[in-house]
Order: sequence, then C-alpha cells, then structure tokens
Amino acid sequence: MSLSLKLYRLATSLAAPALPWWLNRRAAIGKEIPARLPERHGIPSRPRPDGKLIWVHAASLGETMSALPLIASLARHTGVLLTTGTVTSAQLAAERAAAIHQFVPLDVPRAVTRFLDHWRPDAAIFLESELWPNLLTAIDARGTPRFLFNARLSPRSAARWRRFPRAIRQVFGGFAMIAAQSPRDATRLRGLGLRDIESWGNLKFATPDLPDDEAARAALAKACPGPWLLAASTHAGEDIPVIEAHRALRVLHPSITTIIVPRHPHRADAVASLARGVPLARRSRGELPVPGGLYLADTIGELGIFYRLCPLAFIGGTLVPIGGHNMIEAAQLGCATIVGPHYENQFEAMTTLHSVGALVDVADFMELEATLIRLMSNTARLAVMGSAGKRICEGFADLPDRLARRVLEAMP
Repeated sequence: MSLSLKLYRLATSLAAPALPWWLNRRAAIGKEIPARLPERHGIPSRPRPDGKLIWVHAASLGETMSALPLIASLARHTGVLLTTGTVTSAQLAAERAAAIHQFVPLDVPRAVTRFLDHWRPDAAIFLESELWPNLLTAIDARGTPRFLFNARLSPRSAARWRRFPRAIRQVFGGFAMIAAQSPRDATRLRGLGLRDIESWGNLKFATPDLPDDEAARAALAKACPGPWLLAASTHAGEDIPVIEAHRALRVLHPSITTIIVPRHPHRADAVASLARGVPLARRSRGELPVPGGLYLADTIGELGIFYRLCPLAFIGGTLVPIGGHNMIEAAQLGCATIVGPHYENQFEAMTTLHSVGALVDVADFMELEATLIRLMSNTARLAVMGSAGKRICEGFADLPDRLARRVLEAMP
C-alpha cells in the first residue's frame, strides 16, 4: 500500500469517533434520513438475497439516473445491490431501480468491513468518479472483481492524481475494466499511466425517458394553443432574458406560452416579480396559463411533461457561470435545445448533440433572444433538430446490455 493511502487510512480511522456527530448534523438539515443512519456505518437494513449479487455504486442523483438502465440489464440475470450517498438518489432508487438500495457506508475501515461482510458482492461497479480508497482496498483483499463505468476525470482531478503515482496504480489499476464516458476522459485516464482505457459512450444517453402525465399535458394544451417555449432549470440572472425574449416573441406569435422552470423552486416569488405586464400563472397553485402568457412551473419532477409539450427548450445554468444542466433529457423526448456559453459540466453531451444538429449554442443574452425568435419561426427546423437528438440517444440503447455482459462474464 502506498504511503498516501496508508496516511488516508490512518486519518479516516482517527476521524471515525466524530462521524456520528457529523451524520446527525446532516440529518438535521435534511441531507440524511435519520432512520437509515446505521447504513452509513455499514449496518444493513435488509437481508442479503440468496445467490449471486452485483453491487453498483452511484454517488448521487445524476449517477443514479445513469445507473438505472445498467441495473435493469443486470437484474435480468442476477441480484443487484445499489448504494448511493444522497437523499434524492435514495428516493429515485426506491421508485425506479430494480435493486436493493442501501446508503453507501462511510469510508472508514470498520464500516467498510461490516458492509462487505454482510453483502459479500460477487462483483462491484462504480459509476463516474466517486472512488473511496478504503472501500476499494477492502474489495481487492477479498478478490472481488471491480469495474469503473461511465468514468470521467476532470483536468483538475487528473492533476491532483498525478501527484500520487503509487496510489494511482492501486486505486485505478485494480479495476478489471474501465469504460470512459468520452474520448476526452479516456485520454486523461491514459495520461495517468493507465492502459486499456476505451471510450464506450455516456450511459446518460441510455437513461429512461422522464415520466409523463398525459392528463396534465392535455390540460395545458387545451388551455393554450401554442406555440410553446420552455426555459428549463433556470438560475438567477437567466429569467429576465427569457422574459424579455418572450415579450419580443409575442409580437410575432401573439399566443406563445413560455414555461419557466426554476432550478430551485424557492426562487418562484423572485421570478414572478420580474413578469411585469405579462400574464403569469403558477403551477404550484393549480393555475393554468393563458395564451401569450408565462407559466411558472415552480414544482419538481415535471420536466418530462414540458419537454413533450414544447418543441424548443433553453437549458438553464448556461447563460450564467453554473456549468449547465442535463441536456440529454430534452433530446430523448425530441425537444430541440439551446444553451448559453457556460456548459462545461455538460461538455460531452453538448458537443455530441451539437455535432448532429440537435442543439444550438449562443454567446450571450442578446444572441439568445435573436436565436429564439429565429427558431420559433421555423417549425421545420425545430422538427429536424428534435429528430436528430432523439436519434442520437437511441443509438446508445444497447450500451447498458454491452457493459452488463462484460461484468457477468467476469464474475466468479
């Protein structure tokens, strides 16, 4: 074991007595589920099923979404255990994952040992980039094959890892297979001295479509004839440009209805205050929009309705320096997308969708308005963009099965 990993193991052991206090603090602010805190100490809340068991770890909500199709593929052949680290990912797992869910244990030796003694996984799969050294070391000691899928490595993380070459060999070299989510990530991983790294594609393109509510969608379509425009996951600083673009669009399309979905619903009052002189309805109050008005969708979990209703969506977090949000969800449902210049957290999705003509990027607020006006007046182009996005996503449909096959073949 490298010196850096030995020091990490010592530090986590020394920190262990303070961790219950830390977890209780997190539970007090809603970041942990109090009744399930024992799971974080490696104490199971469910029995281990008989037979083979594959363990999949997905850090939070985004990784859990990516894991769903892979879990579905694995579950056709064997039992699956899914661990995550956030409350929202646990809720998603309960609703949609064909797996037993547990919270991932804290990366301290005692919790890790309890966890592995109980679950005894026959293989372990880690998604993206959350790697816990004590957990990986313990897995290797038991001879359990481990895999890293949808692997990604940022330039900052790559630079950090290069300072610990011996730790790189132990942490990354122990994987039976590393499948990078993009050619850029594969190149960075090879830059750490790793071999046999291939780009398999991003599992997010194979995730299930967002859920729909046909009755709710029909009610909206009945209230407003369209056209419809969506601003999804907006942040402060993006709502005014969207509202101003809506005002300009009403000159050409008097009945246009623009849906604004704030990334954080608690901003709803602030967004509503910006809509001076434009009719505004709020979904949280059960209101329906009027033609030519704004519809403030200050709710959670309904983007699937709006992507199906609207031919074009602006993806928020891209006009302000947030880094962007999920663009693939819109493309899967045939919705053309437009983004600003700040898409660094979604770079691979953006470039993939842009390369097939499913997405348009703009430099600033003024270009956003001009582009929205141009696209909303060209229904034929919107249809082509939507079809291109849907088609590229469908091309990844077999990725979960191909990855699952590699794991099943390697199991003892």
